[in-house]
Amino acid sequence: MSLLTFTLIQTNLFWEDKQANLLMLEKKINSIKEKTEVIVLPEMFSTGFSMQPKLFAETMDGIGVEWMRKMATTKKIIITGSLMIKENNAFYNRLIWMLPNGQYGYYNKRHCFAYAHENKHYTAGNKRLIAQAKGWKINLQICYDLRFPVWARQQKNDTNETEYDVLLYVANWPERRNTAWKTLLTARAIENQCYVIGVNRIGNDANNIYHSGDSMVINPLGEILYTKAHEEDIYTITLNKEELINIRNQFPFLNDADNFKIV
Repeated sequence: MSLLTFTLIQTNLFWEDKQANLLMLEKKINSIKEKTEVIVLPEMFSTGFSMQPKLFAETMDGIGVEWMRKMATTKKIIITGSLMIKENNAFYNRLIWMLPNGQYGYYNKRHCFAYAHENKHYTAGNKRLIAQAKGWKINLQICYDLRFPVWARQQKNDTNETEYDVLLYVANWPERRNTAWKTLLTARAIENQCYVIGVNRIGNDANNIYHSGDSMVINPLGEILYTKAHEEDIYTITLNKEELINIRNQFPFLNDADNFKIV
């Protein structure tokens, strides 16, 4: 039986204050008593959803990345969340998958949120990242990506194996659109026959936009295993791959899916 344990950190964020956010998050991580294997932080966890990358973006050897490396190696866990990153004279909203040995993978947000002018400040990514842990495959995505189902859609390989087992979103998703957040997270779980994890921040940002959290864990049937709104929370949950396989075998709907390629 393959089990994988995630801890979701739903938190308020200090606006554009890296030191305060990293100190706050370190305290929260140190407070976790349960055994865990993957810690999930919100989108832009060191700054909030800021459109000031010229002032606050860092390189891949910057303070936020090094903090993730330190916490992952010290706690012997995987840590994931997004940061604003500068690379080759471009800025990215980059989700980092930091391993306990200090190595990492990363995913650049594909769909920049033009409604808030994110597309004017950040460069869109063009490649998905499906990370691995203990035989599990995790598709890593960021916030606004949730509105675009093709980017998340399961595709089978030549041996008829599904691409991933968990679809994970980190977010700064406003409360005023939380019906879409909750509905689309559930839809992604059902249509891709996978677990879905969505970790969102809470509280007001500097633009007086309120975030209610509504972080969620959903099983492949669309059943909500966890959700929390309007308050900070640290929640640990263990997912069972055997249950996932049983659901897919009982309801082999993905066998009837349309074949396509993302280019």
